[in-house]
Amino acid sequence: MSYQATVYKVMIASPGDVRPERLIVREVLTEWNTVNADSKRIILLPIAWETHASPSMGDRPQSIINKQILKDCDLLVGVFWTRLGTPTGEYPSGTVEEIEEHLKAGKPVMLYFSDAPVRPDSVNAEEYAELKNFKEACKSRGLLEMYTDLNEFKAKFYRQLQINLNNDDFFKHATAYHDESPSEVVVSRLPDIPKLSREAQVLLKEASQDSAGDIIRLLTLGGFNVQTNGKQMVEDKSARNEAIWEAAIGELENAGLIVDRGHKREIFRVTRKGYELAELLNP
Repeated sequence: MSYQATVYKVMIASPGDVRPERLIVREVLTEWNTVNADSKRIILLPIAWETHASPSMGDRPQSIINKQILKDCDLLVGVFWTRLGTPTGEYPSGTVEEIEEHLKAGKPVMLYFSDAPVRPDSVNAEEYAELKNFKEACKSRGLLEMYTDLNEFKAKFYRQLQINLNNDDFFKHATAYHDESPSEVVVSRLPDIPKLSREAQVLLKEASQDSAGDIIRLLTLGGFNVQTNGKQMVEDKSARNEAIWEAAIGELENAGLIVDRGHKREIFRVTRKGYELAELLNP
């Protein structure tokens, strides 16, 4: 049966190094709608430049994005890890411009910063320094949230989104909820994302790009090795390093992300669950 509902547009703002988090924001919004839309008569609509902006000329690219989609958004969710983003000519990055313009309009912003470890050689030192400066500046302007992995981000965002919707003055004008006792409120637990070591993540990502989705585990006179996607994963033949990669295979198998396809535990293949999680992992 159809009904009238208030639609809040949620802008997902971030540089390109947090694609998994962007997908999680969408997933959490969908989950919130599934649980709450009928009773609360509210729908949260995810908005992002890659899905809602259209080609246009005559102005700065970021200015066009602001006019086309940002100005009509009600809530902005910003996520950062190692990058600040590309300068726009008026702000240090497009993401920063979206945040500042949204704040100028008096609308709520939720900012998240990842503490996940990163390879030093994969980070632009100058841009990372700018990100740290931006983060410090934001601390004096409001409350930020930190997280260390995707599971923690998902859990925090899901909980804090509900807090914002219930308490922020911006949303209080649309509290035409049905009367319901606490016992009638449906609580849904979001599925967990397995916590994996860095080596397990790298191995799963590489295996998902292998043409057969295979991981080959070899134990020869030359030592222990793990191969996938044309790459030798155990470069350092020390006993410690071999143990780390052996454990990585165990992590993936125990989480149901790979399955043993041989009789001597020499060939493993990525499962559907493994491919789905690999899509969420950073390159």
